[in-house]
Amino acid sequence: MKSPIFVRGEGAKLVDSNGEFWLDGASGTFNVPMGYGNEEITKQLEQGVSLPFLSSPFVARQMEEVVSKLCELAPGDLTHGSARDITGSSANERAIKAAQKASGESDVLSLFLSHHGQSSWMTAISGNAYRRRDIIDSRSPHSLKVPAPYCYRCHFKARYPSCGFLCVESINDYIEYASSGSIACFIVEPVLGNGGNIVPPPGYFEQLRKLCDERNICLIADEVQTGVGRTGYFFGSEALGLEPDMAVLAKGLGGVGLPIAAVIHREEYDVLESYEHASTGAGGLLGLSAAATTIDAVSDPEFLADIRRRGEILGEMLEELSHRYRVIGDVRGLGMMWGIEMVDPDTGAPAPELAMSIIESAFEQHNLVLRISRPPNRGNVIKVRPPLVTTEEELEQIVLRIDTTLAEFTGTQRKAQHAIGGL
Repeated sequence: MKSPIFVRGEGAKLVDSNGEFWLDGASGTFNVPMGYGNEEITKQLEQGVSLPFLSSPFVARQMEEVVSKLCELAPGDLTHGSARDITGSSANERAIKAAQKASGESDVLSLFLSHHGQSSWMTAISGNAYRRRDIIDSRSPHSLKVPAPYCYRCHFKARYPSCGFLCVESINDYIEYASSGSIACFIVEPVLGNGGNIVPPPGYFEQLRKLCDERNICLIADEVQTGVGRTGYFFGSEALGLEPDMAVLAKGLGGVGLPIAAVIHREEYDVLESYEHASTGAGGLLGLSAAATTIDAVSDPEFLADIRRRGEILGEMLEELSHRYRVIGDVRGLGMMWGIEMVDPDTGAPAPELAMSIIESAFEQHNLVLRISRPPNRGNVIKVRPPLVTTEEELEQIVLRIDTTLAEFTGTQRKAQHAIGGL
């Protein structure tokens, strides 16, 4: 696929150097929740162009403002935090360091199929690291992976809800027989993003919270992909009944793609000295300004309610496709975060080559969607995660173009395609 050169955009639409229009069904890399050309955010950025960076001591007030806004919105008793990171990898590292220092313990629990970043350490603790471990020695003696709540392909071949949450119950055995016994934290994504857009079933996080309380384990919510309204709630944790001890945000926090990340947590995890976790580029004024404006915009109750409403419409349209195409094994998601699992229609086995072909064909129709994972992992789930400001008409166009592509590959009669309007 030859990459176009984009020159401008508005909302979920992009226009390339040839004057042709595209629809972004993936919000950049899920880090452009407010779409392109957002006037409210870009107006704030204009004020910082002449002073884009100051050392962290001189932006303490702006950092405190961002952290305060996040704590006010957070589920549970998260009252402290920091906005001194620019990537999800780094912010997750900050959270784990704090859990380890506060507890004096070492091991990090994570899920099969999880993704927590691309630094060496985060590659080591991720359960779905593609082939990144092939090129660096990113093994960690303090990392332990446990089964994910992936009901469609249950690790235990059980069925929800009669399974009794074996994926949670088994964690006790993993701790007992596969860990050092020194568990500092359990880091989880409210929705497993790169692992297959896996949405845990109702009750899962309540059971996980109980286990962590019984074993005195810090529960960290990696909200890098699910946070900032992506699920129709500001925090994905709120949507799924997760009450974490810490929450990590990045990606969408910058609103229009600016890099900034934050960690908020309970008071007892406010243990790191400034020199124990810092980076030169963290805390830039542009990122902090974008974050403050994005938080205000996304946290509006009416805006979130409308995301949930449009998210239900998107889910219904994708579900309708699954009823007509046998190559769709499962559709799952909420808000503006959906995944389409492509399968062999006869065996139900993952079909990563088909998923890639669908994405390439959609690209030819100027529809930008992405694939979750890569072979030798399953790589068979198509991500549909448009900007939070995507209109109903644009959602229909995104799904229509996927529909057209599916029809081409299955021989099913397809609907007529209509051109999307210009900017």
